[in-house]
Amino acid sequence: MSDNPNSPAAIEASLQGVFALLAKGAFVEAMETYLTDDVVLQEANADEKHGKTLCIETEKKLLEGVKEFHGYTVLRHATGEGVSFYEAVMEYTTTEDERVAVEQAVVTRWRDGRIAHERYYHA
Repeated sequence: MSDNPNSPAAIEASLQGVFALLAKGAFVEAMETYLTDDVVLQEANADEKHGKTLCIETEKKLLEGVKEFHGYTVLRHATGEGVSFYEAVMEYTTTEDERVAVEQAVVTRWRDGRIAHERYYHA
């Protein structure tokens, strides 16, 4: 692997770490491990969330509505210099007993092996 933490090979290694955590529903752990302190996250066209602490607090609140996690499947992905893209399906049951499958495309900009900016496009 290159010494450049933003090289496609380095991004691929970090991305595989993210995927492993997401696959087992460890969303908060993935955020704690891979987000920069000054990260910017954006869900579709919603307002951006700034900062690791706020993003993790928001995620924890969202997870309160999840009764059972069924899986996070990455369908395909690509990496480039400082950037990655992937398509995934996340499935869970809400506390209201609604089964949900969210299809999403994720665009991530990386800095020094961590996520500096991420936007989720989903249906």
